[in-house]
Amino acid sequence: MLRDIKSHKKKIAEQKPNFNLVPFIDIIFTLLIFLVLTSNFGDVNSDVGAIDNGTGTGKPNVTDTSGNNEYFIVPVHNLEKVTVDGQDMSHLIKNDAIGIQAKVIDEGEVNTKKGQIDIITPSGISPNEAVKTPQ
Repeated sequence: MLRDIKSHKKKIAEQKPNFNLVPFIDIIFTLLIFLVLTSNFGDVNSDVGAIDNGTGTGKPNVTDTSGNNEYFIVPVHNLEKVTVDGQDMSHLIKNDAIGIQAKVIDEGEVNTKKGQIDIITPSGISPNEAVKTPQ
């Protein structure tokens, strides 16, 4: 059982390692799908005193650090109609956007459709107070 060491070393040096990428890509996609399905894409507050209701709705959290904005500008592509509690407020649209009061966003209901916004205000807010023309 004699071995030719020189030819064996040469044979090993000439061999290239084979790395099959298909199982590797399958595992990466599986991990990616798992992470996307188990992640919470809600707002993450880094402020210690910030208010977080944990709903992850995408609505802005109005805190003392975010300023004193009374109205938020809501742009909608090709916005043509805005209704507030069934009342047409389309005359307030400017440049495909409308200003909606912060309290209406937080406590009311704002539904956007293609070219349209339907708003249901909380009690105590009139349709004229709920929206205004953006400046």
